[in-house]
Amino acid sequence: MPQISPAEFYALPLRVHTFLADIPLHDVWAVDLPAHSDAVTLCDFLCRARENKSYRAGAEINRFPLFARALLGLRFFLGQVLGLETEPKDAPAVSFGNRLTVEDRARSIVEPGTREGLFRIVYRFENEQLVEIQNRTVHAAALSALAEEVDGYRFYFAVYVRTRSWITPLYMGLIDLFRRWTIYPALLKKIRADWDRNIR
Repeated sequence: MPQISPAEFYALPLRVHTFLADIPLHDVWAVDLPAHSDAVTLCDFLCRARENKSYRAGAEINRFPLFARALLGLRFFLGQVLGLETEPKDAPAVSFGNRLTVEDRARSIVEPGTREGLFRIVYRFENEQLVEIQNRTVHAAALSALAEEVDGYRFYFAVYVRTRSWITPLYMGLIDLFRRWTIYPALLKKIRADWDRNIR
């Protein structure tokens, strides 16, 4: 599950490149997935994963390594105690959802602003989804995209970070190694496992 070059990512025909053109791309990752007899879209994959009887909210965290689960648990505990998870009062005004055009909203398969775990969906197109999170430490967006290739598919996961305050660069620096070496690899392994389980 490599961290790939931004050049490969920017070469993809994705809405996010212009949509978040002024927001720094923090990093981008990818995982290769096996081919399927029928064409599969990102929306198909996400829907099948959620319809699977084994799926439940938070189940993805339970598949993370014990060390990762412990650190995430500590982060969420401290976040609750210190109020770090609270959405700022200006969250609606600065939401990336305000950038959606009429065409974007009509194209989105899920209603923009729909809550999904810790995130809100900005848009979900056939092969591209953007979600955002706002709290006292960061305003970030995560992009998922699925591209069909000659011998299979490639799933892309990109993170954009907008500085909210002086805390943002400090916070991102503190979690960087943990995020790169534990969380994202575990997340992409889960994507591959969900694909193998739900895409027959």
